[in-house]
Amino acid sequence: MVVAEIKVSQLRIDKWLWAARFFKTRSLAAAAVAGGKVKLNGERVKAARAIRLGDELSIRVGPYEYGVRVLGLSGRRGPAPEAALLYAESIQSKTAREALAARLAAERIYDSHEKGRPTKKARRQIIRFKNSGIA
Repeated sequence: MVVAEIKVSQLRIDKWLWAARFFKTRSLAAAAVAGGKVKLNGERVKAARAIRLGDELSIRVGPYEYGVRVLGLSGRRGPAPEAALLYAESIQSKTAREALAARLAAERIYDSHEKGRPTKKARRQIIRFKNSGIA
């Protein structure tokens, strides 16, 4: 039995964001739209707003911002290569996102990894330092 795929001319923005794999669940996509993290053609919208082919979206996911143009509509969440065909990211958006990722990776190198309780070795060094009378 062959199931015919229904062509749609418009789709809810939260459903499209979920199908395009910008968010893991539809409820996360709806919350992002409601929180102003997603803009359609430069305007804040509600989750039920319909998008069409050619619409411009600005999507903020964590520290990253995507500027995409809608190329396809799908209400089904498929594999990542299939989802990537639903949109085209602008060159400026891609370069800015990659530069931010490189900067965040460089900052992580200098971040101190000593968080939480000291190790056994560090604890012994602290005790020796305190007992030495220097402190």
